[in-house]
Amino acid sequence: MLEPIKRGMGAAQAGLLTNAALALAKLAAGILGHSYALVADAIESTADVFSSLTVWGGLRISSRSPDEDYPFGYGKAEPLAAAVVSLMLLGAAIIIAVQAAGEIVTPHHLPAKFTLAVLVGVVVVKEVLFRKVFAVGVQVGSTAVKADAWHHRSDAITSAAAFVGISIAVVGGPGWEPADDWAALAAAGIIFFNGLRILRPAVGDLMDHAPDSILLKQIASAATSTAGVRAIEKLKVRKAGMGYLVDLHVQADPGISLQEAHILSGKVKSAVRQAVPSVQGAIIHMEPYAEVK
Repeated sequence: MLEPIKRGMGAAQAGLLTNAALALAKLAAGILGHSYALVADAIESTADVFSSLTVWGGLRISSRSPDEDYPFGYGKAEPLAAAVVSLMLLGAAIIIAVQAAGEIVTPHHLPAKFTLAVLVGVVVVKEVLFRKVFAVGVQVGSTAVKADAWHHRSDAITSAAAFVGISIAVVGGPGWEPADDWAALAAAGIIFFNGLRILRPAVGDLMDHAPDSILLKQIASAATSTAGVRAIEKLKVRKAGMGYLVDLHVQADPGISLQEAHILSGKVKSAVRQAVPSVQGAIIHMEPYAEVK
């Protein structure tokens, strides 16, 4: 599982560097161009920097081998990082909403036109980054990497909303200054929604939510197709970082010896891991087969 973790960490590092550069650019453009929507966008990008750091750290911890203190490994660090990222999104949304609401009732200058060009570049960069990071998250099966990708998409949405608000303010002229702030408020709502969207699967992984039925069927099929297996029951699977841990009861002929049962359990374990490479470990319980009449 080291290669998937390295790929996930690489995606997080790429996002970190990109977000740091964009945050500085948007903050400078927002201050000079009198655009709170752009400043709010910079705040969101700053949160992205810390989210990428969190994901990188979570993946690094999850790569550690099991030890006496954590016999099942450090895999839970990965969904925990995803949960932290989602909470950061929710926090950023609340901060932006509060600040935008205050700006709506506070007289200020019209945004400068050059801020529109900055936002177009930001949307393009962040959408490309979202697609690449999300693809890595799907390929390696990382909830944290996918959460980081959605953070990039939220930034793109914030920038797009800011573009609309600033455009309305620039075209409308004096009296339309708050359009920029209303756009920031709308973006905050979208960011909050995405934060909740990310939090749900992260909490599910932390609480050992069962994986999708397709993976369960693959594991069951691999076990039942092993020579000597008469039936299976009590299949339980939980996510551990980017992989899965399996607990399975296998029924075999009651006349076989303990040694034969042990060998059969090893064959079942090998068959399961060969069919589903993301299975990191499997506990096979051997039981005598009892024909149902």
